[in-house]
Amino acid sequence: MTGFGKGEVALSNKKITVEVRSLNSKQLDLNVKLPALYRSFEFDIRSRAAAAITRGKSDITVTVENTATNTSATINKEIFREYLRQMNDTLAFSGVDADYDAIVPVIMRLPEVVSTQAEEVTEEEQAALMSAVDAALAQFNSFREQEGATLIADLLRRVDLIEELKAQVEPYEQSRCETIKNRIRENLAQLQVAVDSNRLEQEMIFYIEKLDITEEKVRLSNHCRYFREVAANEEAAGRKLGFISQEMGREINTLGSKANEANIQILVVKMKDELEKIKEQVLNIL
Repeated sequence: MTGFGKGEVALSNKKITVEVRSLNSKQLDLNVKLPALYRSFEFDIRSRAAAAITRGKSDITVTVENTATNTSATINKEIFREYLRQMNDTLAFSGVDADYDAIVPVIMRLPEVVSTQAEEVTEEEQAALMSAVDAALAQFNSFREQEGATLIADLLRRVDLIEELKAQVEPYEQSRCETIKNRIRENLAQLQVAVDSNRLEQEMIFYIEKLDITEEKVRLSNHCRYFREVAANEEAAGRKLGFISQEMGREINTLGSKANEANIQILVVKMKDELEKIKEQVLNIL
């Protein structure tokens, strides 16, 4: 959801610049900064931005640069002269020498010295503003599409790694059963008591069945396959990929709790590490 876009449109007397920035957020949090002249167009800008951005903590900033040599601001000479006269009289009465480099800026800020005519936005300028907004949003989305393609490639690579690690579990899984059976027999031999061999075999089968991880591996493979399908075929798949990664985590955790074997536990830790990186990156996808 992170991104940046910029649009510029030049008119005969001014240049309009629109910048769009966005960071990750579960909802759309849109902040629009406009010159006072364009306040009446805020609703239209928000509508266009909301449709394009969808989610994220986003800022839209509109700036206007006046390129014309003339200005709508005028100085009221009579009022300026009167302020200056009164200030000179006051300074003379106080015995203070007049410093016009300091006096003039003060007078210019006094009421009614500078007046500005209300400027109207023409249809041409309004169209230019919206064109700059559209250009910024288009560049913003292009930026996000490029970033999204890179993120998806990274996510799919990590899903492949999880499946590779899962495949490495199988050799240890086969030897684990014999290890468990031998450990049980050795412990019983140390007790030096009579044991019903048939009953012992049944109990060991029951115990080993509870540690079987075949279902977890099958479900994990299904989740990985579904993750790839959603990433390849669906738009705005971020939330769904997040849900799938949660299901992958459940299977990996169960696999680890039932492993009862050091080498399998090491592989489970590596799978969890890849999955956490997937969950972090999924937050960057719409």
